[in-house]
Formats: sequence, C-alpha cells, structure tokens
Amino acid sequence: MAEKNTIFEKLYAIDVNDKTEKKGNLTYLSWAWAWAEFKKICPDGVYEVKKFDGIPYVYDPATGYMVYTSVTAGGVTHEMWLPVMDSRNKALKQASMFEINKTIMRCLTKNLAMFGLGLYIYAGEDLPEEPPKEYKCCDCGKPFEPFESKGRKYTAGNAYEMSIKFAAQQGITDGKARCKECRDKKIKELGNA
Repeated sequence: MAEKNTIFEKLYAIDVNDKTEKKGNLTYLSWAWAWAEFKKICPDGVYEVKKFDGIPYVYDPATGYMVYTSVTAGGVTHEMWLPVMDSRNKALKQASMFEINKTIMRCLTKNLAMFGLGLYIYAGEDLPEEPPKEYKCCDCGKPFEPFESKGRKYTAGNAYEMSIKFAAQQGITDGKARCKECRDKKIKELGNA
C-alpha cells in the first residue's frame, strides 16, 4: 500500500503565502525559506545549478540568457529552467552576474515547486494570454482609434468606454459601444420611437 502522505502532498500542504512578495505581475517565494522548508521534509534533498563549459547559464544573442537547475530528493529528480528577465518580465539580451544569480535562485524555487512546495503560485502561468480586446462599434464594426483632446491622450479602450458612457447620457442604455455615426443614428431612432 502506498504511503498516505507522499513528499509531494506534505510539501503542497505548506502555506507559503506569508513568505511571498509581489513584483510587477509575478509572485516570488523566498528561496532561502523554500529551501529550509524543503530540507525539513526531504533531508536527503540536493540541488544542482547546471553549468555549460563551467558557466551557469546558456546564452543566445537572439533569445538571451537561460539558467537551469535540478533537484533530487527521495530518488526523484526534477529539472527546471528560467530565462533571465528584466523588471517587466522580458528576456534580457545583456545581463549582469547579479541578475543571473537572482534568476538561478528563482529557478531553484520554481524547481522546488515541482515537488509541491508553493506549486499553486505558478497555477495559470502556462495559460495562454488572452487576445487583446478589439474595440469596435457594435453596429458597423468600425474600430475605435486612440485620440487626443485638450492635451490628453486617450487609448482605443478609453474611446470605447467613453462611447458607452456618452450613449447612456443620451438615453441609450444597452451598454454597447458605438462609433459617433452609429450612436447619432441610434439617438435619432430613439427620438422617433
């Protein structure tokens, strides 16, 4: 009979929320805390920073830097990889050893998640990005365009939202965005109703 509380179940059950911090749209778990918790449950656990000709990263001028780690515990090895990124989560094509070192430790933490520790932090990471919303008139399909007024710049999304609000002020309460021409036509229709 299999052991009821596997290593994965024990690590996955640990609440890591008070050990995380947000940077941009990513959540980071303290690598030092993660390693300490991992070793409490997996005292045989070891990690390795993968090296390539003695260097702890792979570099490609077109794609940037990538680091790799592996963790072994209980006879199981999981590998992980992570690109070296800037504060906007874009892969760096030039990186300092400080940035590479930070990424190695984030990669190790992500590697520990493969054993269950803080895995839920990464939930949804591999979901496809939602396609950008198209801001079009609901009647004619004409796209809303960015514009400038009184020294302020507005996005297509702003124009779309403003159209809905303006229409509501004019008695069009269906919550749909229309270009000026279609909105004026709809106002006339309502006036004749």
